Amino acid sequence: LSETARERLRAMVDTNDGFEIARRDLEIRGPGEFLGARQSGAPLLRFADLATDEDLLVWARQIAPMLLAKYPEMAERHIARWLGGKSEFLKA
Repeated sequence: LSETARERLRAMVDTNDGFEIARRDLEIRGPGEFLGARQSGAPLLRFADLATDEDLLVWARQIAPMLLAKYPEMAERHIARWLGGKSEFLKA
């Protein structure tokens, strides 16, 4: 067996908690693209770890509308540079 397969089996031996098994599988295979079509592997854009950065995500949701309203042109340029050709995935 490959090392990846061994890690997955180890996760299932260690716990029968489906959430924990899913979390460990995500850790093993990688999250893929947040905006895009790849479903596994290293993310091209690193946003946050959804499991550990809840406070950061809450803060970002609160501050984003203010930044968009106060600096719309700057925000649009930043989003275009950051997302590149991936902006079509935001419409899904």
